[in-house]
Amino acid sequence: MPVDTSLPAVTSRPPADAAAAVATPLTTGCARLAARRAHACIGISPFNGYFHAERIAALARWAVSAFDAVHFFIPDSLAAHTLEAVGYPPERAVWKARRQGQHLQNKVVAALSALAVPAPERLVLTSSALLGNPRYTELLEAAGTLFERDPGFRAACLQAADWVLERRLPPGGAATAAQRRTACRYLLGELPLFLDTPGIAGVAESVFCYHQTPVFLRRLFHRELACRPVPGQGYLQVESVGLAPLPRAAG
Repeated sequence: MPVDTSLPAVTSRPPADAAAAVATPLTTGCARLAARRAHACIGISPFNGYFHAERIAALARWAVSAFDAVHFFIPDSLAAHTLEAVGYPPERAVWKARRQGQHLQNKVVAALSALAVPAPERLVLTSSALLGNPRYTELLEAAGTLFERDPGFRAACLQAADWVLERRLPPGGAATAAQRRTACRYLLGELPLFLDTPGIAGVAESVFCYHQTPVFLRRLFHRELACRPVPGQGYLQVESVGLAPLPRAAG
């Protein structure tokens, strides 16, 4: 069943001084999109201690007050690829990833409910649900094809996989070729959101928000890879939620 990505209106917003963050656009184009505040997609990573309940609540307060519309993206099913790459049996990896994804989804829904956002569950995009979204699946298939056919793109993906795996493998251990390719499936599954959140979520433009900017994403948004984000897609590195406000565009 296709995911419902229609955006209910936000009926109340917290005070501006309670919903600020240090938000750094990746490019000048990203800055223009961020300043218009049309839509933000907040990335929430499974098995990442950064995303505890208080952090998610702070991100929700900031996003709801700073943007006209929001979604939260949880790569629930994709997390199984990382788990499998570091040694989990496939069935166990799928079960563990699904359970963690539901746990995070509950946190996001609770945070949005506390802000009186109507139908908050409709603002959570999971990778498992997006398999019913035509634009997502189109981009996912294209990414897989590009990985197999373009050596430069494949090398960039494998380097990104190394960055993920080096923090999860035993000290001194090196990932095998099979582990690297398995881990790449996580990145390839996230890539559609970096390329065209607007087409996936049914909005005119969007900025994807996360607290880190891996080298792969810097290269992607600086147009150094074989695939490129659509003109209405931006990226913000969002840190220190609660500090500095995001500036409004003039006019």
